Amino acid sequence: MSASHVVVWLDHSEAHIIAFGRETAEKPVVVHSAHKNEHQHHRADSVGSGKAAEHPEYYDAIVQKIRDNREWLIVGPANAKLAFIKHITKRHHALLDHVIGVETVDHPSDGQLLAYARKYFVAADRMLA
Repeated sequence: MSASHVVVWLDHSEAHIIAFGRETAEKPVVVHSAHKNEHQHHRADSVGSGKAAEHPEYYDAIVQKIRDNREWLIVGPANAKLAFIKHITKRHHALLDHVIGVETVDHPSDGQLLAYARKYFVAADRMLA
């Protein structure tokens, strides 16, 4: 995967990755967490935060798929996108400059995700000009 832009939609169980350029887009790639069915819910009589555990190997697998792209847009519905950015900051700091934006996006289809990313990058390019 080595287009100029990439969008990553992720939650704690899977990531959808689409690399694209101005006129083209690669076939979406899905990366699954090895802990896909692991859910935690906070209960009043239990110990812990109720948040899903972080899995560095899942985030590393995503980084390996996108590392050759110039600009990354990271999106998702909840905290996984922020945990991913924290992971990049801690373990792949040299790649942090590739991150152009981090946005909250619910659960789009791959087509909707690509359309959102194209619109985002057009707006970002205008702001940089």
